[in-house]
Amino acid sequence: MRSLDDPQLMREIIMDHYEHPRNRGLVDDQTYQKVNMNSDTCIDDLDIQVKFDGDKIADVRYDGEACAICTSSTSIMSTLVKGKTKAEAKKIIENYMNMIYEKDYDEELLEEAIAFKNTHKQANRIKCATLGWNGLIKLIEESEE
Repeated sequence: MRSLDDPQLMREIIMDHYEHPRNRGLVDDQTYQKVNMNSDTCIDDLDIQVKFDGDKIADVRYDGEACAICTSSTSIMSTLVKGKTKAEAKKIIENYMNMIYEKDYDEELLEEAIAFKNTHKQANRIKCATLGWNGLIKLIEESEE
């Protein structure tokens, strides 16, 4: 098995989630909370939807126009947090952000999201790689108010 340190494998993960995005497409359901996230440095303009079932994330959906980095990172995020509690999701998001900003993080929690560990080398891509994640944390925090 190839290591997630393999640049080719990281590229394949990113392109797979870009070409075959998971959980893409919004639903017309008032039980979902929604937020729009956009970037002033890229074409990224996404709507993020989350359905909470008590303390659990029952579903995550997203749609809009976005670059490969934004689309694939949001796709991976949506698969990682579905079925998790809000606290578990926040821990995953915190670890992801720590990885992006070169702080200590738990690689085990990130699974395929580890493909973005070199994003810090391209500072102009950080917003792309974090847009969907920031939308999710915003929705979680709003649900806890």
